[in-house]
Amino acid sequence: MFRTALRNVLAHKARLLMTVLAVMLGVAFVSGTLVFTDTLSHAFRSQSAKSYDDVAVAITSYADPDDPQQEPGLSQQTLDRIGKLDGVASVTGRVDGFAGVADPDGKLIGVGWSNKGSNFAPGKDGKDAAYAFAEGSGPVKDDQVALDKDTAAKGDYQVGDRVRVATNGPVKEYTLTGVFTTDDGAVNAGGSLVLFDTSVAQALYLKPGYYANLTATAVPGADDDRILAAVKPLVPQDADATTGAALAKEQAEEIEKGLSGINQMLLGFAGIALFVGVFLISNTFTMLVAQRTKELALMRAVGASRRQITRSVLAEAGVVGLVASVVGFALGTVLAAGLRSGMASFGMKVPDGPLVVGTTPLIAALGVGVLITMLAAWLPGRRAAKIPPVAAMSSVHAVATTKSLVVRNSVGAAITAIGAALVVMGAAAGSDGRWTIAGGAFLALVGVIVLIPLLSRPVIALVQPLLLRVFGVSGKLASQNAVRNPRRTGATASALAIGLTLVTGLSVLGATVGTALDKTTTDQIKADYMVAMASGGNLDKSALTALEKAPGATAVSPQSAAYFDVGDQWVSASAITPGDIEKVLNVGLVNGSLAALGKGQLAVAEKTATEQGWKVGDTLPVTFSDKKKDKLTVGAVYKDSQFLSPVLVDTKVVAPHEAKPSIQQIFVTMDGGRTAANEKALVNALGENPAINVMDKQDIRDQFGGIINMMLNIMYGLLAMALLIAVLGVVNTLAMSVFERQQEIGMLRAIGLDRRRVKRMVRLEAVVISLFGAVVGIGLGSFLGWAIGQSVKSELPSYSLIIPWDRIAVFLVLAGLVGVLAAMWPARSAARLNMLNAIKAE
Repeated sequence: MFRTALRNVLAHKARLLMTVLAVMLGVAFVSGTLVFTDTLSHAFRSQSAKSYDDVAVAITSYADPDDPQQEPGLSQQTLDRIGKLDGVASVTGRVDGFAGVADPDGKLIGVGWSNKGSNFAPGKDGKDAAYAFAEGSGPVKDDQVALDKDTAAKGDYQVGDRVRVATNGPVKEYTLTGVFTTDDGAVNAGGSLVLFDTSVAQALYLKPGYYANLTATAVPGADDDRILAAVKPLVPQDADATTGAALAKEQAEEIEKGLSGINQMLLGFAGIALFVGVFLISNTFTMLVAQRTKELALMRAVGASRRQITRSVLAEAGVVGLVASVVGFALGTVLAAGLRSGMASFGMKVPDGPLVVGTTPLIAALGVGVLITMLAAWLPGRRAAKIPPVAAMSSVHAVATTKSLVVRNSVGAAITAIGAALVVMGAAAGSDGRWTIAGGAFLALVGVIVLIPLLSRPVIALVQPLLLRVFGVSGKLASQNAVRNPRRTGATASALAIGLTLVTGLSVLGATVGTALDKTTTDQIKADYMVAMASGGNLDKSALTALEKAPGATAVSPQSAAYFDVGDQWVSASAITPGDIEKVLNVGLVNGSLAALGKGQLAVAEKTATEQGWKVGDTLPVTFSDKKKDKLTVGAVYKDSQFLSPVLVDTKVVAPHEAKPSIQQIFVTMDGGRTAANEKALVNALGENPAINVMDKQDIRDQFGGIINMMLNIMYGLLAMALLIAVLGVVNTLAMSVFERQQEIGMLRAIGLDRRRVKRMVRLEAVVISLFGAVVGIGLGSFLGWAIGQSVKSELPSYSLIIPWDRIAVFLVLAGLVGVLAAMWPARSAARLNMLNAIKAE
């Protein structure tokens, strides 16, 4: 039976080609993901281990630099004491924070959040072992800096040039003394690294004489654990000391943990692609079994048992799966290499290292490919074994019994109803119903897939008159062919339906959330401009002072993060400027007056006031971050806002209790509104700081919309593999259908249907099947998009369901185009059939 199976595979190579391609693509996705993440993991772990090769002990401070009651870090005295311990060769101190470099046009080099500044820490030989200088040397004076090689190249800077560098304070100019290479993670992520003299870095990021981290190297033969034991008594309580080896291991575990999320997401989409492939594989073997009914019947007649017939079909599937898995694994390895190289195109570098091809990806590729193929072929094999020899000998095609169709439709309807009910229940539960929606979505999708053959007849019947009127006989034949075998049509359409369900659901959710955020921006921001750090960090107080003095500024209010306890309840507050806050933001008043803020009182968001039982006039016991206590009165209650914390307070109330304000944004209203001149005035007031963004309302919308569109594009890209496999399914079904209907097509040609109309018939059949799958997928995706939107509704005050009709129209057009392209080869084959040979075919 195995030889028979192998012979059948070789005899039907062309008909199994699409199955091989589908399995190959799915396996390539799986193996490529595993090889890619293994390669990244190995590269980053090797880099991490290399960074700590010479480190005996590492000490990290977790002190709050803004807390006046404790030391802000590790002092120079601590460094000196550690340096005198037995077995210690040297001790290096590091301090770092944000630093952005301006290019010659004044724009920020790098991506903002990964732009970093640190200190140059030379040893006795005048070199810093962490950095290899390609040109010049490290900074040793207050007005000197060194840049990483990539940043220097992007800014076209040479040693000796003056460089404008921004930290959280005003921009300053420094002389470039050197250009270095580094494996620092910030640079690898597309950012920049600026090295300052140690005293400058300490003043910028911590406090003179203090470090955030210390690393000690050992003399040859010294024991790291003994050095660690001697170091621990010397460091403050808010610092942690560990050996270099332990720290390298800890970082390796963090790397694994970080990459596991990427791995799981990619494997999830690979799973979707393989799930779609199941329909193609099952459809292929179902059609092959139907076309070989007489052959299988003859095997049964000469003594083959049902089990042997099933095993024969599964053996064929196993051979196909094995071949596809081997090719898919090779393709996945190439894909992983391409992904690693492609990361550089997005400004992200991967440390040097080999492409890691382990046994796990190989075993996973072979296991998944063979198992999926055999699993998909099991049901067709089981059906083949159930065909009685006599019935098979007298009928070319096995037709599903009425009983089996009734059972299938009943089960499908029940599963769909349960799934839909769970989705609606989850949507009604809001944010607490997300897992219920997920479970219901899975059941609804499975139920619709089971029901899709039943749906094919009424849905396609709706377009049949249109096809007949526009395309004549070709249109009529196409619609009849599409519903001739509902199971086959359903299986083909299911693959497209699954992909478009996910794509449409994401599109509906993205459009809804994007519009809500856009409306929030329009409704809640009255200011002409919002000023924020490109890094996402806090603005320096000097920025607020500069904006208050900017020509044309009529209202300026910061949105500073403040924290205090009310009784035993921790509260997040926004420190603002009374009188100006209502000019820059729409603060919807519920009770009281915002003028109370100017009297040192609080304004509380409506939701928080309700939850805590606070009302206007209540006096609250407050404990500030410096442990000082006071009593504050609730002077107003306002509507919840995306741009404000649950409590508003005057900056003057919290300023005495904070060493440094945490200014997240500054809102500015200008005389004359948003104009190029006003924007230039603000940029000039800030000293043309490249690290500070001055954004108008459209910029804020673009910022939010850009994030959503980027996420959608990533999802679309990852789902493209599943949609490609669905397209292969349409090609496969049509090609095998043409082969199966050779005699019929020959008869049609004989009675006058010319080649052009034969091609049109096959193309229209493909378009009908594709559009049917698209309609089902778009309908189910819109339903799921609505449900997920309901679960986030409470977090978006301006929420309203948005159906992106423009994108849906594009999806339908693309589905139709998919049908046309998928039908090119089958249509051409059908038109080229020899009439006499086709009529004689069995």
